[in-house]
Amino acid sequence: MTKVHPNTTAAEIAAADEEWPRAEPPCFGGGSAVVLTVWRKSLIFHGNGFTVFDSKGNLVFRVDNYSSGSRNKIVLMDTAGKPLLTIRRKKLSLGDNWFIYNAEEATNPRFTVKKNASLLHSKALARVTSGASGLNSCIAYNVEGSYSQRSCAVYDEKRRQLAEIKTKESAQGISLGHDVFSLIVEPGLDADFAMAMVILLEQMFGSRGTLLKC
Repeated sequence: MTKVHPNTTAAEIAAADEEWPRAEPPCFGGGSAVVLTVWRKSLIFHGNGFTVFDSKGNLVFRVDNYSSGSRNKIVLMDTAGKPLLTIRRKKLSLGDNWFIYNAEEATNPRFTVKKNASLLHSKALARVTSGASGLNSCIAYNVEGSYSQRSCAVYDEKRRQLAEIKTKESAQGISLGHDVFSLIVEPGLDADFAMAMVILLEQMFGSRGTLLKC
């Protein structure tokens, strides 16, 4: 099997946890697209999660399914386990609605993400609005395509494609399956937000069972 994580081991991740307060968050600079490899697996805990690597094989993001955590909360972390974004299910709402917060905040969400429940627009998966999605909230992003086929994209209000999820092949041209895929992030979109959308698509449309049983 192709090695998904060439430069990272579970022991190294555990050691990085102990260094957390001094660790720096991942930084993606330059004017070109960032290509990440997403592995639907936690390297520390047995069970569902995500481990994300850059083009050089270095760990950049992780989601670990802590059994003691809230059933309605998912935390996106950097290499050392520092919280970058927290995703929380909206309470007492009709439909599948989620908030995205900075770090581990629980107030003043950055975005609201709502699963598309309409059968009239089959390509639409979810829409993202700024803030807490009040009556005057504007749509910030739309997500379209098929997550189950690992073929979908994030568009802004001007229909510019800012992120893409696509299947990944090994150097020999062999498909790595649905558990390993590529996340391509264009300039103008934060890579951590793009990864948060992957987490939410897994919650909304995951075929193997979601990270958290809500």
